[in-house]
Amino acid sequence: MSSRARLGTAISALAAAISLVAGCGLVSSSGTFHDARLPGGERPLDGATLVVTSKSFTEGVLLGKITATYLAAAGAEVRDMTGAPGSASSRQAQLNGDADVLWEYTGTGWVNYHNQTETIADPHELWQRVHDIEKADHDLEWLPPANFNDTYAFGASTPTAQRLGVQSLSDVAALQVADRTFCVDDEFFSRSDGFVPMLQKYGIPYNDPNGVPAGNVTRMDSGVVYTATAKGAPCHFGMIYTTDGRVKNLNLVVLDDDRKFFLPYSGTAVVRGAVLDRYPQLRELIGTISAHLTDDLMQDLNGRVDIDGEDPADVAYDWLRSEKLVD
Repeated sequence: MSSRARLGTAISALAAAISLVAGCGLVSSSGTFHDARLPGGERPLDGATLVVTSKSFTEGVLLGKITATYLAAAGAEVRDMTGAPGSASSRQAQLNGDADVLWEYTGTGWVNYHNQTETIADPHELWQRVHDIEKADHDLEWLPPANFNDTYAFGASTPTAQRLGVQSLSDVAALQVADRTFCVDDEFFSRSDGFVPMLQKYGIPYNDPNGVPAGNVTRMDSGVVYTATAKGAPCHFGMIYTTDGRVKNLNLVVLDDDRKFFLPYSGTAVVRGAVLDRYPQLRELIGTISAHLTDDLMQDLNGRVDIDGEDPADVAYDWLRSEKLVD
C-alpha cells in the first residue's frame, strides 16, 4: 500500500499512516494479541521481557502481531507497540532502546535510513550491505530476511496480459506505442528511482513519441490505480506493490521486472543487538516465522485485513495456528 514508509519525509509518512489507519480500522488492534503457547508447552523465552513495535500500515501491523503472539507463546512477557504512526516513530523507538523488535524492509534501510542511491538488484547482497551498516552504526541486527519482497511492480488485468501477450516489462516495451498506457500515483511518478527512470531503463522514455507519450500516463491516487488496472481503463498497466492483497483479489498479473530496475524490499526482522545477546534464542524463533512468509501468503493475509475487514490480531493468531506454530 502507499504508506510503506518509502516517502522521503516523516511528515508525509505520518500523513499517509493516519489516512491508512482511518481506512483500514487498525487503531483498535494496537496493543492487543491473542494468548497462545508453543506446541508441547515449551517456553524458551521464559523470563524475557520484550517490546514489539511496527509501522501502522497493514502488513507492518500483521508482522508485528505475528511476532508478538509467537514470542509470547514462547514464554516472553511482550509489550505490543504495533501500529506506531509513520516510519519515524517505530524506527526511533528502536534506536532509543524503547522497542526491541521491528519488521523492516531492506530497501527502506538502504534508501530512507542511509540515503544510498546505488541500485542493488540482488536481494541477499542488499540485505548484507544494510545489515553491516546497521550493525556498525546502531547495533541493530537485521536477521536473515523472509522470502517475500514488498517492492514496486507493474500489474495488468489477466485479460489484458493475455490479450497483449505480456509477462514482463520488456514485453511491455515491445508493444505498440498506443498500448503502452500506465496509471501511477504522484509520488511514484516524481521519485528519482520511480516511473521516469524506469521507462528509461526499458528503452521507452517518457514524453517521447516513440516511447511513452505524456498522454499515455494517467496520474491518480494509489488506491484507484488498482481498480483502474483491473478494468484495463484508462490504462493497461498500473503501479502496484507486490504483496498487496488487491493483487490476488482483483486477479492482477504482476509483470516481471526482468531488467532488475526496482530495488528489493525484503521483509526483515530487526532486533536490538543488546537484546539478541541477552536472548540468542530469538534468532531461531524469528527465523521460524520468516521461513513461512512468502509473497503469496502476504497477499492473502493483507487481503483478509484490507478487503475482508478482519482484525490483524485475529489474522495473525489464525495463521500461526494453521501453520501449527502455536496451540
